[in-house]
Amino acid sequence: MLRTLGLTLLSAACLTVGGATAQETALVRMATGSLTGAYFPVGVALCRLVNQTRSSHGIRCSAIPSQGSVENIQLLRNGGAELAIIQSDVQNDAVTGSPGIAALPELRALMSLHPEPLTIVTRPGTGIETLEDLQGQRIGIGTPGSGHRILWDRVMEAAGWTPDSFADTVELDPVDQVAALCGDRVDAFVISVGHPALTVQEATLTCDGVLVEVSGPAVDALLAGRDFYFSAEIPGGLYRGNPDPIPTFGVGATLVTTDAVPEDTIRTVVSSIFSGLEDLRGLDPVLSALAATEMVETGLTAPLHPGAEEYYRSQGLLD
Repeated sequence: MLRTLGLTLLSAACLTVGGATAQETALVRMATGSLTGAYFPVGVALCRLVNQTRSSHGIRCSAIPSQGSVENIQLLRNGGAELAIIQSDVQNDAVTGSPGIAALPELRALMSLHPEPLTIVTRPGTGIETLEDLQGQRIGIGTPGSGHRILWDRVMEAAGWTPDSFADTVELDPVDQVAALCGDRVDAFVISVGHPALTVQEATLTCDGVLVEVSGPAVDALLAGRDFYFSAEIPGGLYRGNPDPIPTFGVGATLVTTDAVPEDTIRTVVSSIFSGLEDLRGLDPVLSALAATEMVETGLTAPLHPGAEEYYRSQGLLD
């Protein structure tokens, strides 16, 4: 699949947005996440809606895999992508600048997508029932550059924890988390993901994985005054062996671009997605609850791209 994507990006028949003529197909690349994560299939679904009407507007959308939110900001920065899916907290960091992300003044918001609660999964018998119980345990955390790694680092900071607070911290890609938990390499893993999530489902089926409540003073401190974090609840009964709802918090997945992408291109992308919203809800389970009004405002820190803003106003979604 990676080879196919590479050939697509190198194809002389499809030019990037800035170099396309009216007769040529303009390629917009959407940076997503790992092939086994949630962002890649969501990106494929979004691009599918754009590509369905390509004959009328001449824009082709291609979802490309990446290491996640932080790398996606860099891809926007260096011209490796025209669109990107990133976490709402990473969007905020890219607007303001942070120790791990240099400010990207040209960043522009397009829409909010699905919520991504911080999810902690353990095995029976570990003694882990609350967030505080993670101390002294072996924890699987995200790899550098992943959005859930940033979120977990913020939780650690708010709780006053360091790596020494744990028996071990293991950097894991989402694809490796279940094997590590069920193979007794870690006692719990942490992921920020839309639900239902294949990784969580696999853990519950393979080794009776149990979801852990994420609450307490550290979470309260993170939620205070930060609109890019949200209280959340993972529904009870969504996963085998987990009948009760699980309180937690998290971020939202957002679609962003830069001011270098032309207004008419963005207007076409946004209108294609919103016009196909009913179909989009059925293309991936994490998108099933999409609501147009929330997509326009929730968790967006960067200024709206003018092309998106024009479309939203024309549809009565903005005053």
